[in-house]
Amino acid sequence: MASHWLEEAAEPVRRRVLRGRAEVEIVGGGVTGCAAALALARGGVRVRLHEARSVASGASGRNGGFALRGGAMPYDVACRQLGSGPARALWALSERGLDRLEELAGDALARVGSLRLAGDPGERTDLRAEYTALVADGFEVEWVDELAGPLGDRYHGAIRHPRDGALHPARWVRRLAALAVEAGAEVREHSPVDVLDDLEAPEVVIATDGYTRGLIPELDGAVRPTRGQMLVTEPLGARVFACPHYARRGFDYWQQTPDGRLVAGGRRDLDLAAEHTLEEATTPQIQGGIEDLVREMLGRLPGIDGRWAGIFGCTDDGLPLAGRAPWREGTWVACGYSGHGNVLGLACGELVAQAILGRPCPELDPFDPARL
Repeated sequence: MASHWLEEAAEPVRRRVLRGRAEVEIVGGGVTGCAAALALARGGVRVRLHEARSVASGASGRNGGFALRGGAMPYDVACRQLGSGPARALWALSERGLDRLEELAGDALARVGSLRLAGDPGERTDLRAEYTALVADGFEVEWVDELAGPLGDRYHGAIRHPRDGALHPARWVRRLAALAVEAGAEVREHSPVDVLDDLEAPEVVIATDGYTRGLIPELDGAVRPTRGQMLVTEPLGARVFACPHYARRGFDYWQQTPDGRLVAGGRRDLDLAAEHTLEEATTPQIQGGIEDLVREMLGRLPGIDGRWAGIFGCTDDGLPLAGRAPWREGTWVACGYSGHGNVLGLACGELVAQAILGRPCPELDPFDPARL
């Protein structure tokens, strides 16, 4: 079934045909590709974007709609693994990305915060360690010792990120694509790219996150496609959840939309091996697990209005691949966000565009594809 986000009526992306040869071609019409196209077009570059289906039809229109700072690693873990300086820089980059998203997204984003919940005493200990590290480095965060309502019966505390947001991801990316066209980019939908050598531009950007298979062999080994499954309920009739929630180390997540529906996903850990796939299909086991999650939150299972799946890209170290590809001349990549592409995809798309424009981008150094 189609993603709830993609079912919203939308104006088609305006068709613009470049005059002359494209200087940069982008593969992928999600948040990263559209962000790069916008930045390049505003920088005076003749840029053409190719999307195999329609804008936002991949992970950018099939995710949970969370706009979160940070990355796949909790902050304290990032400090240990990356060093305190690089970890702070990554979190600061994501905060700037959130602010930038707010500038561009209009009513597709609401800065309502997010709540990360502890599913057991061990996770509570982990959350407390992350909270302490964030406070020590001056990042805004709140500790929630006791939770109200059904959450209090099930969870063992939480941390609140007050500047995170709830996002309508497809509306946002369609808006981003429209801005890119307005700036001079050509956006070609239903234009699959199977072989990079078929492109005419001297510079190419691969911006396909988990859909990278077959373009560069080295990327096939570096980015693991991972399926996320979701469902959406009928309107609940009351406001139950004020912001996006996620728990059990990200294996459960949900938010309530402005019209009262519950969008819920996760339970991938019920069959982790099977969820490392490129197949955009729901499965009874995972969907049953998400239904159980909804029952646990609401005490009942409302009517289900839709189910869907999307593919995102994971890397072994949890960091994106963004920068010049060492395996092919004139090629750049920006992908592998490990489930945090709504914000980092915007940031990395813009940073790669700035690098192509010849501007220094030290923020890209931790994401250098050559590290893998």
